[in-house]
Parts: sequence; C-alpha cells; structure tokens
Amino acid sequence: MLFGLLSAHGGGELFFPLFKEQSALIVKAAALLVEILKEESYEKEKELSRQMKEVEREGDVVDARISENLYKSRRVPFGREDIQRLGSRMESFLDMIHDSAKKLVIYRPNFTDRSWIEIGDQIAEDARLLSAITADFDQWKAKGEELKSMCSRIKEIESEVDDIYENYMSHLFEAETNGIELTKCKNIVQSLEDTTDVAKEIGDCVKLMLAK
Repeated sequence: MLFGLLSAHGGGELFFPLFKEQSALIVKAAALLVEILKEESYEKEKELSRQMKEVEREGDVVDARISENLYKSRRVPFGREDIQRLGSRMESFLDMIHDSAKKLVIYRPNFTDRSWIEIGDQIAEDARLLSAITADFDQWKAKGEELKSMCSRIKEIESEVDDIYENYMSHLFEAETNGIELTKCKNIVQSLEDTTDVAKEIGDCVKLMLAK
C-alpha cells in the first residue's frame, strides 16, 4: 500500500505542503476564470487576467521547488516518477486555466455563452476537489476510499463537460454564420474542455498512486 511507502521512506514534509500550495493557487485561478466568464466590463476582465497571470507565475515557482526537492532529496514519500507526474499535471492544469482566461480576453467574443460558464463552474469544482485531495495526502490509509471517490468525481466532471462541449459545438456550427466569431468561440470552448481533460489526468494519477 502507498501508506506503507510513506511510512518507510518519509520525505512527505518536503512535498505535501507544496502540493497543497499549488492546489490553493489552482483554486484561486479557477475562481478568477469564473469571474472573467461572468464579467461584462472588458477593463475588469483585463485586470482579472493580470491577476491570473500572477497566480500562474506563482505556480511556476512552486513547480520548480517540487522539482528541486525531487532532485536534492534522498527520501521521497512515493515513487519519484509519481511525484514528477503529479507535479507536472498540476502545473499543466494551472496553465490551462490561465490559457482559457487569456483567450477570453484576447479574442473578445461578441458574447459569453452560458455553456462556457457551466464549464467554468465545473473547472472550479475540479480545483476544489484537488485541494481536498492534497489536503489529505498525509492520511492516505485512513481516507483512501474518500480520495478515490473524489478522483471518480473528477472523471465524472470530464464526462459531463464532454457532453456540454459536444452540444455546444453542434449548435455553434449550425447557428454562427460569421467565420471569425465561429473560430473565436470554437477555440475558447476547446480550451475550456481541454482544461477538464487535464484535471482528469490528475485524478487518474492519484488513483494509480493509491493502487500501488
């Protein structure tokens, strides 16, 4: 069991706080994304985007610290590849949230579709679930089933977003006659959908770690 590896090798004090810190940044970024999706003022959108960029930079620093600890530490709480994979997926999730927000601000679509906001809310739920998962990294044995359940919920969200995405795209190509606007909308919703795919990869990574 993974808990046995934690106890035998230690090193969790070097990594668990960093995963929690990264999760907190992801929650903050997801909340900013939802704000941008709902904001009507373009100037306010730009300000929120600047805040998002700062959060993304902080995430890069945390990811670098995870890599540095992995390189320097002789004791790790679980497999080095697992640590590297999880850290990489979390950084990618944060990057994708930032990329989605950036597209919204750069493209300036004529309107924000309700489907985009629905996906944004789902991304925020992914972020909260990830925060809850990393908060319990030091209690894997006691809370293993609860963690698996949260990972399963992340997978469900990805499937739900797939349905929203497919319905939206079908409607978009039928209703939107302006080619430029169609391209904007397509790229934005694709970025949002891709973000939930990365969240699912994080859940899959955690479930694999639990299975070891």
